[in-house]
Amino acid sequence: MHSAELGDFISALEAELGDSVSRDVMLGPYTTYGVGGPAAVFLTANSAEDLLRAARIRAGTTVPVLTIGLGSNLLISDQGFEGLVVLMGSAFSEVVIEGTKVHAGAGAKLPVVARQSAAAGLTGFEWASGIPGTIGGAVRMNAGVHEADMSTVLERVRVIDLATGDDGVMGPSSLELDYRHSSLGPSQVVVWAELSLQPGDPEVSRAAIKEKTQWRRDNQPGGRNAGSVFANPEGHSAGRLIDEVGLKGLRVGSAEVSPKHANFIVVDQNGSAQDVWQLMVEIRQRVFDATSIVLQPENKLIALAPLPDPSGADNR
Repeated sequence: MHSAELGDFISALEAELGDSVSRDVMLGPYTTYGVGGPAAVFLTANSAEDLLRAARIRAGTTVPVLTIGLGSNLLISDQGFEGLVVLMGSAFSEVVIEGTKVHAGAGAKLPVVARQSAAAGLTGFEWASGIPGTIGGAVRMNAGVHEADMSTVLERVRVIDLATGDDGVMGPSSLELDYRHSSLGPSQVVVWAELSLQPGDPEVSRAAIKEKTQWRRDNQPGGRNAGSVFANPEGHSAGRLIDEVGLKGLRVGSAEVSPKHANFIVVDQNGSAQDVWQLMVEIRQRVFDATSIVLQPENKLIALAPLPDPSGADNR
């Protein structure tokens, strides 16, 4: 992408969407790691129409797109993102419950949706109460826990593609949901999702939510982290593998493997994405050296190099 193309795109976006558009916005404050450089252009989307207007301007260009919810699974380069970052505004936080269907905007927080569903006498989404993300992000990565994930409750989802302008409703089969994976590309923005739950007892659901929330508090670190860094390999726990290699407390610069849970990296105030990236490389290499298992990142690396293959295959 040429800088002239990006400059023309930003000017057109500002002319179309006015005060919703900003330049050179630091992204660290929009992520739970608290790291990340500036976005070339930053759009706070307040309606689906904003997204469609942005898509019309984006069409025919090569400007990359990044959508942010709570930023709870993102590691963004210290150099920032040379493209369009879309933040889902508060208008996307609405939750409407009718019968056993829960209609939630992409910006709705998972714990909020879980609590509202439970209060409405629905069960099946209690597991999401401790996940610090949004509905949109949860669909994109098929967020979940050991016993359930979005694929178990998702009925349909509205997606707007900022690259093509396509706007449609998709079912779960079209999303190819798998373990921490969907087929959604970077330019495809989730607008809302509809969940299908089951009738339940509000008191039982509330008790389950309280238990899950307490478990996370007891077993996972606070501070500046982005949840599980690596996905669990088939038949293994990533956290247990990292712990067994003795990496709790391992530090690279401003980033440390949590002493509380080995699959979490905690970052110091004013830390750097490069330190987190380098620590991920070190963890991956040491686990591979000890077990021959290649851990795959669950955190999404934005404008950063892919992690090198610890087996050295990418150097052959």
